[in-house]
Amino acid sequence: MKHIVIIGNGISGITAARHIRKRSDHKITVISAETEHFFSRTALMYVYMGHMTYQNIKPYEDRFWKKNRIDLIKDYVERVEPSAKKLVLKEKGDFSYDTLIIASGSKSNKFGWPGQDLNGVQGLYSYPDLERMEENTKGINHTVIVGGGLIGIEMAEMLLTRSIGVTFLVREPEFWSNILPKQEANLISRHVRSHHVDLRLTTELKEIVSDDGGRVKAIVTNTGETIACQFVGLTVGVSPNIDFLKGSGIETKRGVLVNEFLETNVSDVYALGDCVERKYELPGRRTVEQVWYTGRMMGEVAAQTICDEKTKYEPGPWFNSAKFFDIEYQTYGNVGNELKPNESDFYWEHASGTKCVHLVWDKATRQFIGLNTFGIRMRHEKFDQWLREKRSIDFVMDHLSEANFDPEFFDRHEDEIRSQFGGVIVTR
Repeated sequence: MKHIVIIGNGISGITAARHIRKRSDHKITVISAETEHFFSRTALMYVYMGHMTYQNIKPYEDRFWKKNRIDLIKDYVERVEPSAKKLVLKEKGDFSYDTLIIASGSKSNKFGWPGQDLNGVQGLYSYPDLERMEENTKGINHTVIVGGGLIGIEMAEMLLTRSIGVTFLVREPEFWSNILPKQEANLISRHVRSHHVDLRLTTELKEIVSDDGGRVKAIVTNTGETIACQFVGLTVGVSPNIDFLKGSGIETKRGVLVNEFLETNVSDVYALGDCVERKYELPGRRTVEQVWYTGRMMGEVAAQTICDEKTKYEPGPWFNSAKFFDIEYQTYGNVGNELKPNESDFYWEHASGTKCVHLVWDKATRQFIGLNTFGIRMRHEKFDQWLREKRSIDFVMDHLSEANFDPEFFDRHEDEIRSQFGGVIVTR
């Protein structure tokens, strides 16, 4: 029986623990400095908004861990010493393992802005971040959010539910236009402003200004404008949380480098989830992918390999989903913010300005490459199937209604989309 130690109690580490337990009697220990128990990170915003409590976002009862013989330790890993097969913990000191899984997640980015460490300045990734935000936003009336991504949108929605004003600084010409094509980025920019957010495009943070007590009182933009505020949300992305691996001999670049079996360069050491950087290419996928479902998949794959059923990590075609306030977003395959030379596209937008469909295909072969949709729910299984089968754009358009997942009595738009597609094709 091996002792398997997992650093991190997020979706990656806990999925690995659960599946190792299903397959074996190995001793399992999960170490996390964040919280005692696993919780749904994507639900943190709903705790702040009053829709749920912390207890509600824990998928398992506290007794689950003892029942399944998964030991939990709340402590901080200061360093890893693979040659001795041990960790050094802040409180408990040396801690031995036979197999190590690094699932340490991400940390919020900072870029050296003056004042970035003032009271009232923070990111939003962990449960301690949520607790700090609860404290930092008491009795305030205005905030500035820096960075135009999904965490920033969540933070804006959270603050607005408490009638706290929001100024949003985005350096791109439209919201998330470093990821989205210009049409979708413009749609979301309009939608953000419709929720009474002061959205400042092509605007960057220069410095954060302190009051006499060491708390933020304003920010200064790159144009020299001063904006008064009592809270600054830094939401300029996240990066792998791997500082504790320095000097360990475990290879890292942006993240922990792994092969197709999620093995590191060190024997009996694996890495999963947000902290991972693949050494090998997967078509249409980035080498660092910090999304919930990839972490879950990695946890299952690592558990199989550790339990003597060596399994490659093969996540299939890219997909993701999110919400921009009340607009749901889904993406399947690859729709870049700019067309590649071999690509053609078609964009349809509803008259309301809150729904759209954007499809991309290969010019020469007409093979379907990817789709973005806002405000219309689509079936994952259909687009995953069509991408794997390398269907044509014409097949996808002919069968588009089969992929619609909106509830009964919702408006359907497939006829209008197909009609426009059959006419003039709009390209970027």
